[in-house]
Amino acid sequence: MLVMKNRFKVIIILSIVQLFLQLANNANAQYQKSSIDVKKGYYLNPIFSGDYPDPSILKDGDDYYLVNSSFDYYPGLLIWHSKDLINWSPVTNALYQCVGSVWAPDLVKYRGKYYIYFPVPDKQTNYVVYADSIKGPWSVPINLKVSHIDPGHFVDENGKRYLYFSSGDYIPLSDDGLSVVGDFTHAYDGWPIPRDWTIELFALEGPKVTKRGDYYYLTVAEGGTAGPATGHMIISARSKSPFGPWENSPFNPIIRASSKEERWWSKGHGTLFEDTEGDWWIIFHSYEKDYLNMGRQILLEPVEWTNDGWFRTPNIKTDKPIKKPYEKVVHSTYTLNDDFSGPELKHHWKFFQEYDTSRFYFANNCLIIKGKSQSVEGSSPLLCIPSDHSYTAEVELTIKGDAIGGLVLFYNDNYHSGILADDKNILADLRGWQFPTEKNVIARHVFLKLKNIENTVDMYYSKDGKDWNKIETSAEVSGFNHNALSGFLSLRIGLCSIGDGEVAFKNFKYEPINK
Repeated sequence: MLVMKNRFKVIIILSIVQLFLQLANNANAQYQKSSIDVKKGYYLNPIFSGDYPDPSILKDGDDYYLVNSSFDYYPGLLIWHSKDLINWSPVTNALYQCVGSVWAPDLVKYRGKYYIYFPVPDKQTNYVVYADSIKGPWSVPINLKVSHIDPGHFVDENGKRYLYFSSGDYIPLSDDGLSVVGDFTHAYDGWPIPRDWTIELFALEGPKVTKRGDYYYLTVAEGGTAGPATGHMIISARSKSPFGPWENSPFNPIIRASSKEERWWSKGHGTLFEDTEGDWWIIFHSYEKDYLNMGRQILLEPVEWTNDGWFRTPNIKTDKPIKKPYEKVVHSTYTLNDDFSGPELKHHWKFFQEYDTSRFYFANNCLIIKGKSQSVEGSSPLLCIPSDHSYTAEVELTIKGDAIGGLVLFYNDNYHSGILADDKNILADLRGWQFPTEKNVIARHVFLKLKNIENTVDMYYSKDGKDWNKIETSAEVSGFNHNALSGFLSLRIGLCSIGDGEVAFKNFKYEPINK
């Protein structure tokens, strides 16, 4: 009897402990939903939730500007603005001419002008665009006719301009920065990664040069952009000349995931910079465990300097709130919701692999997109970046002519899933396989909804936007990511206009679901 009583007490105690642990885990999960902590003066990573890879940051007086890889999405090179490094708002797109897949750009200011240097690997070249104002207008892209990827702009003590590339080579630029004027010189071989470390490949990437005191600091990524969680890492080297020789930091790797159990994987492509208050930071991208399909999100970490002139990141082994003064939180003012009042597309919308202004127009609070192709992928869907693990997205459609309209989750030409509608039928799109699922249920007008709960997606339609009907087809989309499919892309919400005719889209709504 005594043994049974003691066993009963143990069970009760274990149950209470388990309950408290569950409550703590739930609280922690809620706590990490936002970049901003409820306590004033602290933030939580990421500062950009969603797919914003290869960030390049520019401090311009009291302002910060940021641009990232835009790949096959156009208009491209969206520039963001912030006063405090935490709250960001879009400024303008710098690239409207389709030149290919746009990789890691570098945003710089030189003698009053703004420049963005960026590679287009499928064309084996690099381009530059420039403007007198950060708000534009930006120039058409100028082909530098030089290969390699990840250009990093720097200036020597004589005011001469150069670009470093991922090869560890640099090349001189003309004084106006619009052409190269010499040959490549090799300057840096990278930091030797121990052979027994688990990485994707060596892959020197993203060189950025920053000056502090007597030293230039070269920040690069190594280990491969994706692959194992522990692969991508941030490396630092310094020299008293921007041309080297470079001495590797004793703290290398400056930033790296130590195991796949951490929340943030594949940490890389960092830029070291000083803020307006004289504090130092490093901004970089990372994949999130279990949500690789969200792409590479942007993280910000404080930097501390040693007495002998090296830097390190004291917070990087934790996921705790980071102290950063700011005046107010304004994240909530930027939303994916769109009433399509026009007259221009809001900044978050991007067409896949094209930007054809003759295909769309605004009328009566609708965005009308002309049909194209006979498939989701061929229609160059209009896409936006979700920023949450769970959410709903819905839109109202009117079908004109022999068009098919749709609301999908889109990774690339071959992998997408969602719900479509023609003049009278509801169709499912399951990994590119398109088929009718509800026949003769509408008359050219319908509301469509996707409900994504941690990568499990249910699909709905409604005749009035109030009473929703779930279709039979659902999708699991966690595998729509670079490690599985390549391409460095992310899973985005897309509006499709397929076939002959037009689709009028009205009242796009995006709503996070807090779990």
